Amino acid sequence: MAAAVAVELEKLRGAMETGFTKVDGSLTLLVQRGDQTDRRIDDHEQRLDTLERTRWPLPSIAAPADVTGLALTLWQIPQK
Repeated sequence: MAAAVAVELEKLRGAMETGFTKVDGSLTLLVQRGDQTDRRIDDHEQRLDTLERTRWPLPSIAAPADVTGLALTLWQIPQK
């Protein structure tokens, strides 16, 4: 009977090792995918920062252009 218990324990041990190996492989894959996602997010953040830096002067250039256009329009209105 002790031999049968030992054999069953050995089978259980093998099944546990196999299960842990599968779980370990799955966790490794998830960590790898997480790292890839982090790299993609960092890349997108850099690209967005670049776009925002190159875009910022447009509104500040548009404001003086609007004021100049308004001034020219008011200057061209015939005075009575």
